[in-house]
Amino acid sequence: MSKHESHAAEGSLRKLGRYPVLLLCILFFAGIFALDLATPDRERSELENKTLTQRPSLSLENFSAQTLNSFFNSYTQYVKDQVAGRDLWISFQSLVETTVFQKTQSGGILLGKEKMMFPRTFSLLSGETRTFPRNMAALESLAQRYPGRVNVMVVPSAASIYPENLPASAPVLDEAAYLLEIKNAVEGAGGSFIEVQPVLSSHKDEYIYYRTDHHWTTLGAWYAYDALCDALGLVPFDLSAHTAVTVENFYGTHYSKARTWNAEPDAITYYDLPNQLTVYTVTGAGMPESGETGKLYDLDKFGTYDKYAAFLRGNNGLSRIEGDGEGKILVLKDSYANSFAPYLTANYEAVDVVDFRNYNYGLDALIEENEYDQILVLYSFDSFKSDPYLYRAGIAG
Repeated sequence: MSKHESHAAEGSLRKLGRYPVLLLCILFFAGIFALDLATPDRERSELENKTLTQRPSLSLENFSAQTLNSFFNSYTQYVKDQVAGRDLWISFQSLVETTVFQKTQSGGILLGKEKMMFPRTFSLLSGETRTFPRNMAALESLAQRYPGRVNVMVVPSAASIYPENLPASAPVLDEAAYLLEIKNAVEGAGGSFIEVQPVLSSHKDEYIYYRTDHHWTTLGAWYAYDALCDALGLVPFDLSAHTAVTVENFYGTHYSKARTWNAEPDAITYYDLPNQLTVYTVTGAGMPESGETGKLYDLDKFGTYDKYAAFLRGNNGLSRIEGDGEGKILVLKDSYANSFAPYLTANYEAVDVVDFRNYNYGLDALIEENEYDQILVLYSFDSFKSDPYLYRAGIAG
């Protein structure tokens, strides 16, 4: 470098030194860029429970303005997903939003009192105005085909049980009115509707809903199960006679969306039961011939982010729990039933569980083959109003 060039460079640095904020910004972004280069890409964010965008490629063979625009859109998302320290940045953003700007919602989740999180559910969505009556019609058809055997339990959300913990003036859906519609439809068709709002409300001072997740806790499920036993004349599962195991540091689906900096983790409790669970390979209507038999819980899941998936080893199309009682019961469910179904081992010899997300057939062949003593439809209200697959319960034949 010549003497003239050296003096010019020194002059540029002195001029830059007059703007310390600009200099700090340049150093900061240069550091972030270098850190990004040194940090390997991640395939998944466990805290957000989402798959992260991977580095896109640009094909020169089909090069066009459209492919170029698509590449830049993908690359922008890639940079956002793979930025170094992503989890820390999200937590910092949450800290600023909730403390400085006093926001009471984040990521579509309402941030309530007692560290509780609630989904924003102000009214039925446009698609739900179609699925809700269709699902009610499916229950009516099922109850009419199997009179005296169909029991329906639709579980209210935590917002319905804890309205006082919602942010001030937060509008919420009037679930009670819709639950009454379901009750009238089921009972009018000859079925039984098990009301759980009263029993859950009477135990609201207990830990019956998770703070960071949309499910009820194992204790909340037991109170609802106890209501079912009362309706059917069954002796309930004795909690004190079984070993309870608690798994700490559970962050649920609400936390994945809200990512609040001060979230209080939940704890999951399950009962250590020896009962076996068979997950069937479903290839058609009726009872499958083969399946995989193993433990009631997938204990490895308790060591992952998605701890709730340990119950019933996930949302399988058709599975059977070997019980300690007599007779058979068929449970048609969403994931709320995953922590509920183990209690039924105290009452039935076989507890068959159908999840229509992975069971693509009607039920008549299955019911005829197994001659179930009872049929239980167990859904959360949120799933019931939106489930696009529950209509299969209403298909005859």
